[in-house]
Amino acid sequence: MVDRNDSLLREVEEELRREQLEKLWQKYGTYALLVAVLIVAGIGGSKWLEARRQAAAEAAGSSYHAALAAMAGGKAEEAKAAFAGIAKGGAPGYADLAELRLAGVALKDGRTADALKGFEAVAADSSAEGLLRGFAQLQAASLRLAEADFTEMQNRLNALTGADSAWRGNALELLGVAALKAGRTAEARQTFEKLMGERAIPPSIVERARTYMAAIAAAELAQQGAAGDGAGKADAKMDAAKPDGGKTDGGKSGG
Repeated sequence: MVDRNDSLLREVEEELRREQLEKLWQKYGTYALLVAVLIVAGIGGSKWLEARRQAAAEAAGSSYHAALAAMAGGKAEEAKAAFAGIAKGGAPGYADLAELRLAGVALKDGRTADALKGFEAVAADSSAEGLLRGFAQLQAASLRLAEADFTEMQNRLNALTGADSAWRGNALELLGVAALKAGRTAEARQTFEKLMGERAIPPSIVERARTYMAAIAAAELAQQGAAGDGAGKADAKMDAAKPDGGKTDGGKSGG
């Protein structure tokens, strides 16, 4: 009897669930179908976009390497046209690389303004890969070194001097040179000492920092020598201006 009651109870429960499901379907079935369609469409769309991005990246990579080959083969104009096309409509990454290549060509050709414009375009591109942006910032700063004041150089380089920056050594070196150019010898010395004291700094940069420090020391010694000579000459003039010609009593003639 208990088994029969349990069986009936299960049948009633199943019937209730069936009726509830039918009501839910009648009420929300259309929305459920719509959601299902959107999910399938979303998955399909993302796969399609991913495939398109992959194809675009492969095409841009092929075009970029072809442009490099043309440049290496002496076909400069062909290479520049190819790089320009990639920079304008290529896949992310390759477009920035192409822009940097064009800036490098402009710099080699003596078109400094065009080179600066190209480097600054990549430096300002928030979607560009961080390493490429840093390189572009560094190159732009180096092109401005001769004309920029120290504040401008700081604004251009400070973001690259962090401990986790791949361009820290190069950026600090440029800042040190900018400080020297601005007559801020103490800041320059501090920067070069920092470069010489860090293990992670490339040896070539450390060696140049030592050279700058030697130049600073030599200039200071020369200034000290000049000051000493000036003081000696001033003393001699004062002695010569004395009534006795600068002679002491012990230096007078006995005759």
